Amino acid sequence: MRLLDLTLDDPAENLALDEALLEQAESQSDVVEVLRFWEPKHPLVVLGRSSPLEREVNFEYCQQHQIPILRRCSGGATIVTGPGCLMYAVLLNYRNRAHLRMLDQAHQYVLNQLRSAIQSLGLEVRILGTSDLTFGNRKFSGNSLRCRKNNFLYHGTIICDFDLALVANCLGTPQRQPAYRAGREHLEFLTQLPPPVVDLRNAIIKQWHAGENLFPWPQQLTEQLAAEKYRTVNWTKSVR
Repeated sequence: MRLLDLTLDDPAENLALDEALLEQAESQSDVVEVLRFWEPKHPLVVLGRSSPLEREVNFEYCQQHQIPILRRCSGGATIVTGPGCLMYAVLLNYRNRAHLRMLDQAHQYVLNQLRSAIQSLGLEVRILGTSDLTFGNRKFSGNSLRCRKNNFLYHGTIICDFDLALVANCLGTPQRQPAYRAGREHLEFLTQLPPPVVDLRNAIIKQWHAGENLFPWPQQLTEQLAAEKYRTVNWTKSVR
C-alpha cells in the first residue's frame, strides 16, 4: 500500500483529493492502494453526500465565525473537523476482496484495521453503530465510504486534540442517531482520543503496511474537482 501524507491549503481541495484518488484508480488497470492522511488547518464543517444543510448545520453560527461549509463525496452525517483532528482515507481495490462489496463487510474490515492500530497503543476501543469508533462508550471517529466498480474509498476523522464545543455550536441535533447514543448531546457523546496525532498516524501506517510514498498524486484532477464541484454552491447546498 502506498502512503500519501498531504494537507493542501484549500479545504475544498483536501476533500477533492480523496475523490481524485478514487477516480484515478478507476481509470487505471494497475492496482494501487493508498493510505492518505491530512489535518485541517482551520475549523471546517463537512456535510455527507445526502446531508440536508438546513437541518444539520447552524448556518448563522458558521457564517458569523467564518467556518466553511463543504460537502464530501461519501455518505454519512455531517461532521465538524479542524486542527487536532486526524483525517484519513483508505483506497482499496475489490480484486481478491469480493466480499467487501457488501457495505457491512467493508465497514467492518476497515474499522477493525483501525481498531487494531489504536489498540496497539494500549487503548480499548469498540466499533458501535454503523461506522463509529468509540472510547469509553463515546464516539471519537466517524467514517463513511464511496464505492465504484473496481475500487472503494473509505475515509473518516479521528478526534484527538480538538475543541468539541465547536461541534455543539456548528451542528444541530442529528435526526438519525445510533442506539448507543441514547439521546446524548454532542458534548456528552463525543470524546478525544488521548495519544498524540503522530503516534496514531504511525500505528495506522504500520497496521496497513503502508510504505512507499505515492508520487505523483492526482494534482490536476484534484484541482479540477475542487473548481467544478467542491467549491460550488450547487454542490454544497444540493442534497443527493
